[in-house]
Amino acid sequence: MEVRSHCPINYTLEHFGDKWSFLIIRDLMFKGKRHYNEFLEAGEKVSTSVLGDRLKKLEEMGIISKGEDTVKKSRIRYSLTQKGIDLLPILLEMIIWGGLNDDLTESPREFMDQAINQKESLISEIRQKLIAEHLSGY
Repeated sequence: MEVRSHCPINYTLEHFGDKWSFLIIRDLMFKGKRHYNEFLEAGEKVSTSVLGDRLKKLEEMGIISKGEDTVKKSRIRYSLTQKGIDLLPILLEMIIWGGLNDDLTESPREFMDQAINQKESLISEIRQKLIAEHLSGY
């Protein structure tokens, strides 16, 4: 992918400059979604063409991988790669910011408290779970 500059913020925005990519990563990371139809069922109502495009883009960037579902072989299962799991602190900061600034946040209060007050231990806990589920073929 060609980028306009190698400023770290620009580089990141050129890779994730739209909400759909982050919402797919959110669904993989925090909501346990692993299949195309599960992403379509998210409350934000992504179109099939946008979803297909973003999944392909995330795979090409090495953020996600796709493979055979362990239960139903004809179904594709998406997983985060290590590069995708490395986005955990960024998504957690987005959750904190959104939760603090949205009076109607859907984020549970207990999770918000832990994200704010015990951030490093929460990151470690979630990271271990993601590695076990996404990188170990679970």
